[in-house]
Amino acid sequence: MNITIRKETPADYQIVEELTREVFKLGVRNPVCSLIRSKAGISLYRVESEGKKLVLKIFENPEDAREIDNYLMLSKLNIPTLPLLGYTQNAILLPDAEAGGEYRLGRESDLRDPKVASAIARWYKLLHKKGRAYLSGRETPMYDESDLLTADNMRVMAEKTGTTENMLWRIVTENYDTIRSRIDALPRTLTYNDFYWTNLIVSKTGESAFMFDYNLLGRGTAYGDIRNVTSSLSRQAAEAFLREYGDDIEEEQKKADAFIAPVVTLIAASRYDTFPSYAETSLEELKNGDILRYLKEWLGMTAQSR
Repeated sequence: MNITIRKETPADYQIVEELTREVFKLGVRNPVCSLIRSKAGISLYRVESEGKKLVLKIFENPEDAREIDNYLMLSKLNIPTLPLLGYTQNAILLPDAEAGGEYRLGRESDLRDPKVASAIARWYKLLHKKGRAYLSGRETPMYDESDLLTADNMRVMAEKTGTTENMLWRIVTENYDTIRSRIDALPRTLTYNDFYWTNLIVSKTGESAFMFDYNLLGRGTAYGDIRNVTSSLSRQAAEAFLREYGDDIEEEQKKADAFIAPVVTLIAASRYDTFPSYAETSLEELKNGDILRYLKEWLGMTAQSR
């Protein structure tokens, strides 16, 4: 086996041993392996084997290995994905999308292309439609971003962002049981949760597209997923996405998401030693009272509907 990784430390040797073990389990013959990237306990390798170009993804942490089950689930539901060529307890083997064929990897320019946006919308609509049926009456534990909205997580986040005196937290404390019950009552479907062009596969004709990298795929609201996509698209592309997807989202999902999304972003951001730039907008929404207004609007709407 030819593995083009420098073995300079004991950790490097351990990586090579793990890679060798996983490739052997997957039955890949005469592989030539090179590291693409390694981050946060997930390593990605390009593998060439007897004329085939493949990608091997190895999960160091057991919780990240949920992606394996997500690939199997999507395949069973006939939702387009990269074909899963093989898997072990800690790794998956996929075709290399850069190796030619019908599809290509996404490009940043795809975020401005209405045709590609429409193709993305068709994939999300299928995911959400089949996801609702799949989750109906099913208690399977899955990743759900709203699970971050615990009283303890919000308290820690308020302390780390220096906003403990913000009026929002008093309202949240006084209404926490109502807020939590309303969140739990929101209709759930399968949601991708991690839209960006680097996770996108597009046919060379632009007629079809789908997402890959399913580590954050889980349960959530359809509108939260739609907002996650359209916020990254240009205006014209977002309009094309919404036209293709259709407007069948309940108003309560939209109002709930206006409160949930920035708070989830802030909780996740507060776990870093250095506050990430992507959460600055949400922090400003907290400080200027927007999130409090969103919460009041949502609670007012749900109160009237009771």
